[in-house]
Amino acid sequence: MNKRTSFSRGLTGWYKKSARRLPWRETRDPYKIWISEVMLQQTTVNAVIPYYEKWIKTFPTVKALKNAPLQEILKTWQGLGYYQRAKNLHKAAQTICTEHGRKLPGDPQQLRQLPGFGPYTTGAVASIAFDLPCTIIDANVRRVVMRLLALGGYADTSQDQRIEKFLQKAIPRKNAGTFNQALMELGALICRNREPLCLLCPVKAHCTAYRKGIQEIIPKPRKRIIQDLDVAIGILQRGNKYLVQKRPSKGLLADLWEFPGGKIEKRETPQEALKRELKEELDIEVTSSRYLMNVQHFYTKFRVNLRVFHCQPKSYPKANSLRKWLPIRELVEYPMPSGSAKIVARLQKEPLTIS
Repeated sequence: MNKRTSFSRGLTGWYKKSARRLPWRETRDPYKIWISEVMLQQTTVNAVIPYYEKWIKTFPTVKALKNAPLQEILKTWQGLGYYQRAKNLHKAAQTICTEHGRKLPGDPQQLRQLPGFGPYTTGAVASIAFDLPCTIIDANVRRVVMRLLALGGYADTSQDQRIEKFLQKAIPRKNAGTFNQALMELGALICRNREPLCLLCPVKAHCTAYRKGIQEIIPKPRKRIIQDLDVAIGILQRGNKYLVQKRPSKGLLADLWEFPGGKIEKRETPQEALKRELKEELDIEVTSSRYLMNVQHFYTKFRVNLRVFHCQPKSYPKANSLRKWLPIRELVEYPMPSGSAKIVARLQKEPLTIS
């Protein structure tokens, strides 16, 4: 048995005994595997499980996903972030139904042509669903291989050429999906970003960083910089209805619904920012505003602080296709950024006095 075969067998043997039981590992359905792999990008396993289960219940097949309205898809996705992923799932489902007989193609080149199928998603679906010897590189795989090869530097795409070369030699011709899942599982459970559990590692005999005692400094740690973003939000109420507006179809949080408002500029008070933003967005003048709450939400590089006010305007803006007056029972059905969704949840518990 050569070194590469020994590594692969040791890794997959450990995985078969130690892998977590996860709902998407209980199926061979390419559609369900595809959904799980897209959800798991940029999101932790524990966070994904309830979303995955709800999604499969709501959209059990490619056809069901293709026929669903985008608003329902975005609402079901709400809270997972990176909403372009959900839009690409919808677009890809349409292509799969019209061009591939409602079944995901087993050819990696055909998969690669589908919306949202980059190298990772293509490799994951091809290997896990169709057992093709396609490699994948995600954050866990990148970290594991960098330690195996003792590659210095940051864990970014600059490392991928050397990582890919290693994976091409290590991946077995059969059970490639098990090998790929084992690598990711090893990174998640054993070869962790901080405090790796090297003594429990099934392939430590193959790890150059472990042998040299430098596994704690590979990859080179990055200092995470979080930028604070202060935003003023206006709650406009008319009877039992509240005003929400739809974001543009391109850009950050595209096609989601939110309460009006915007960034607080330097030397502005929240109330001053709110008056300016509502004039710019809705062409209305605010006569008074009453502080309601603070809502905080984290994005990848931002900590967003929402200062929320109940506003009284001189006149009320009219509804249109991008702007709606909705009661709470309907607001909860609309897809929203997490900050706005938290405001809706608060309004459900503590309705405002009708004015």
